[in-house]
Amino acid sequence: MSYNILSQQLLEDNAFLYRHCPPAVLSWDHRLPNLLSEIQHLHPDVLCLQEVQEDHYDNQIKAALQALGYRCEYKKRTGQKPDGCAVAFKASRFRLLSSNPVEFFRAGDPLLDRDNVGLVVLLQPADGRSGSPPICVANTHLLYNPKRGDIKLTQLAILLAEVQRLSRLPDGSACPVLLCGDFNSAPWSPLYTFLTRGCLE
Repeated sequence: MSYNILSQQLLEDNAFLYRHCPPAVLSWDHRLPNLLSEIQHLHPDVLCLQEVQEDHYDNQIKAALQALGYRCEYKKRTGQKPDGCAVAFKASRFRLLSSNPVEFFRAGDPLLDRDNVGLVVLLQPADGRSGSPPICVANTHLLYNPKRGDIKLTQLAILLAEVQRLSRLPDGSACPVLLCGDFNSAPWSPLYTFLTRGCLE
């Protein structure tokens, strides 16, 4: 399951985007219980969240997910941004092998001057079968700006390079990969074509 849960601070900073919504449904006190209820209902083994506000993660979300049987990993965006990406997984189904944050910001590079991040975790299935390969789970939230597909592609390339590095097995093959996130892209975009076909048109 992948879900952009909308950082409350970002919501309030961009309130004009949500004028069509009744104010009561925009409050965090209303949204958090509904979010947790939906997660509990769907009961995913792996959960990737974007726009996870750091103080909400530390004070509410992590503990709530742990109470539902999840182990959680988190990467805050760089700079002064309030949010980040989280990967949660059922502790009864997987064991964490490694957690690898990915930062896209590179000072002085106009294609990499944004604070978006990714998080790549390697999980070992706890199904008892010997020799089961790990699973590589990647989560990201790419740049929103619809006019900057070049930046999105650059960010994605960095994330995929890390996924390729971490998913490589000793025999040269690759373990299964689950790529999740808010890619801020439509099915007809070059980014989507790149992801689904491995090429740009």
